[in-house]
Amino acid sequence: VEGRGVDLDHRVAEIDAAMRSEHKSTFKDLFTVGSRFKLLPIVWVGIGLSVFQQLVGINVAFYYSATLWQSVGIDPSSSFFYSFTTSIINIIGTVIAMVLVDRVGRRPLALVGSVGMAIALAFEAWAFSADLVDGKLPETQGVVALIAAHVFVLFFALSWGVVVWVFLGEMFPNRIRAAALGVAASAQWIANWAITASFPSLADWNLSGTYVIYTVFAVLSIPFVLRYVKETKGKALEEMG
Repeated sequence: VEGRGVDLDHRVAEIDAAMRSEHKSTFKDLFTVGSRFKLLPIVWVGIGLSVFQQLVGINVAFYYSATLWQSVGIDPSSSFFYSFTTSIINIIGTVIAMVLVDRVGRRPLALVGSVGMAIALAFEAWAFSADLVDGKLPETQGVVALIAAHVFVLFFALSWGVVVWVFLGEMFPNRIRAAALGVAASAQWIANWAITASFPSLADWNLSGTYVIYTVFAVLSIPFVLRYVKETKGKALEEMG
């Protein structure tokens, strides 16, 4: 029994060493070694998807929605109502994405979402460029800002809010999948922090200009998807790379 215990301990140690080795080799597989040591292109695409998902400013719409509406003169009780309706729109958009993602594909949804977000953000930038009257946006700009904010959330939810996670789960080959997902998710959280931490300062500087920045990122996401992102619908993980 004592000998068996020693053998068991030895076998456990071997398995642990193999798992550690596999983990290291998986991370190493994220890189190519040539003239320079660099990340594989597919990993950069995953990072790009994660970062663009945040750089359009979606979390500003959720984290700062009540504060945002109050800052342009909307009554606090009404601002909380608009925050609630934004959440409902987000749920509706997510359901639409779940219904369509396997029917129309990931890339078409991402492109439709990018176009919709860019247009909505541009209207928000225009609305917030107006001078406040008695602490409020003029009626026309106020209505446009509210509608554009909800349209923005809708197009995000039915596209990038879902398809990015689908892409990240499908685009990497098995040999690098776990490590690549970790890198892409880390990039997403860093971008999330950068956008949410910078918004108060940017809004104090120029709220309309802040939305112009988000609009630019939404526009840039279109050529990024067209050039670098491959459709993953109906493909096996072994075909990715």
